[in-house]
Amino acid sequence: MYTFSSKLKTFSIILMAVGILGIGYGFLNAPKNIEEVETLLKKEASEHGGGHHEAAAAHHEEKAEVSHEAKTEEVAHHEQTEEAHAVVAVNKDSVVANEDSVHEAKTEAAHETAVTNHEVKAEKHEEVSHGHYSKAHAEHVLHQLQNKPWSALYVACIFFLLLSMGVLAFYAIQQVAQAGWSPVLFRVMQGITAYLPAGSIIFFIILVLCGLHFNHIFVWLGKGVTDPTHANYDAIIAGKSGYLNFPFWIVRAFVFLLGWNLYRIYSRKNCLAQDEANDDLYYKKNFKLSAGFLVFFIVSESIMSWDWIMSFDPHWFSTLFGWYVFASFFVSGITTIALVTVYLKSKGYLEFVNTSHIHDLAKFMFGISIFWTYLWFSQFMLIWYANIPEEVTYFITRIQLYNLPFFGAVVMNFLFPVLILINTDFKRLNWIIVMAGIVILLGHYVDFFNMIMPGTVGDRWFIGVSEIASILFFLGLFIFVVFTALSKSPLLAKRNPFIEESKHFHY
Repeated sequence: MYTFSSKLKTFSIILMAVGILGIGYGFLNAPKNIEEVETLLKKEASEHGGGHHEAAAAHHEEKAEVSHEAKTEEVAHHEQTEEAHAVVAVNKDSVVANEDSVHEAKTEAAHETAVTNHEVKAEKHEEVSHGHYSKAHAEHVLHQLQNKPWSALYVACIFFLLLSMGVLAFYAIQQVAQAGWSPVLFRVMQGITAYLPAGSIIFFIILVLCGLHFNHIFVWLGKGVTDPTHANYDAIIAGKSGYLNFPFWIVRAFVFLLGWNLYRIYSRKNCLAQDEANDDLYYKKNFKLSAGFLVFFIVSESIMSWDWIMSFDPHWFSTLFGWYVFASFFVSGITTIALVTVYLKSKGYLEFVNTSHIHDLAKFMFGISIFWTYLWFSQFMLIWYANIPEEVTYFITRIQLYNLPFFGAVVMNFLFPVLILINTDFKRLNWIIVMAGIVILLGHYVDFFNMIMPGTVGDRWFIGVSEIASILFFLGLFIFVVFTALSKSPLLAKRNPFIEESKHFHY
């Protein structure tokens, strides 16, 4: 039996305490009214100096000069979409102006919080050149800055929740595949998935608070966006209101979280019962249960990715998005299995786990990292090459405003794992696995950051107290829950039909 060490327990509690303090500081430090935002904007304008004012004025003049030419050239270039677009982007130098035009043509009365970050950025430049700020822009910035601590909390919460889901999916796949190498790791997987109930409760509460308008992180939940008579009316969001509405959205979330947790509870219960059984009845139950769960998981995971992540950008969609999100949290889950296994092995536990098991986990880390990169490139390349304005805006925003985290994620999630884990011998070295695993987990946190933050805080992002504190809190909670669960049952599923094969597995 594993014993949760007092040092590790204390460390996890300290992480949670520091995290809570930092999260609280982030909320308290967020601006409370427009007056605070106007003071901030004036301060930013004064720091930029006169040169910035002149550049902004020149930008505004250039924007006006190229407007007519942009309309003529791009309508001709995109004849197949001319009924849906009044104007389109013609070159990278005038992308801000053209995105404003596309947005105006498609959603003339759209909610200001749904205006693209480029339009807001251009508006800010124009206002700086005149030395004042409109109330609408100040209100938009207020919402962005108030969204920041909420968004940081949301990113960290969903990352650790889906990480545990990745482990649960991997566990179910091993059950259905009747894999012979992995049963000695089943209790590690079950320990990690023990975080799922706590993570689900916290996440569901955050979703409910979003629906109660405690924040503005989901634009489509804004007041009046589906009402044609309201100033905030958004035609595109209104067209999706049959699906994107709070009652249906929160019911879907409840069903998904409940289904995932029920599978975790019953699969663990059957696995523990199998230890005391004289036949394979409980193993067979788990096999059928896992097969049914994987069908539910495939459907719910895709819808979940649209509901909880893609809807931050309700004017945009990608048919690859569900797979892309899955690849991100699936490799994160497998990486966590490897890190926890290496830690337990270093403490003298998991006597039947050998370098071949570690090697296989590292192969999955390597392979799914390649799969994630394939999906990242496929989604990016197709949208970028097609250059359809309402689609390519998603990536333009991230390249221009989130350049470092956007391309940094590719380095951390593709280049680094490939260069390190492509070597077979490296896959058997624990310190290599730990180093690669930490980079992969950080890289996929950045990936979730890239998917969520542009739609909630726009160009007002930075890695600050709220982001770091949120990570620390959920990391501390994760460690506390997981290692407490590991101490509740033996670390070996002794009556699994394939346990002997797994004990003597060598590659």
